[in-house]
Amino acid sequence: MKEKLKEILCRNSSGILFAGVGNVLRSDDGAGVYIVSSIKAGGKFSTLLVEASIENYISKINSLSPDILIIADCIDFNREPGYAGLVPIDQIHEFNISSHNISLRRVAEHLKMEVYVIGVQPADLRVGEHLTSQVKKASDEIINMVNEIIGSYKEE
Repeated sequence: MKEKLKEILCRNSSGILFAGVGNVLRSDDGAGVYIVSSIKAGGKFSTLLVEASIENYISKINSLSPDILIIADCIDFNREPGYAGLVPIDQIHEFNISSHNISLRRVAEHLKMEVYVIGVQPADLRVGEHLTSQVKKASDEIINMVNEIIGSYKEE
């Protein structure tokens, strides 16, 4: 995942937006919000916390007009808790998305940019405000990876 993420983040683009999606009151479903809230944005990199209703942010995202949108979310990959993956939005139909009124793929049909999803396999989606240890560990690894790539890009 790191090499693919690095390739996407280091493209010659005018803007990359990270959107944090998920319900922070449903344990691991808040992983996307946790990840994006910890990304050190700046330059061509920006962040937007949309929480559970990304469909309400379609106009906002389009008005920000990034070349690339990376959505961070909790995704059921049918893998072990804490598994993380990076997939283009057109492959998202293979996975079960947790708590959206519309699927991310349907949302992406209304967006004017290239869209990817960084997903983390949840362990627990019950009511609660804390990530499980597996999901927090995977989320922290993603945060560190993204911040490292952004940091090295800014130095070049």
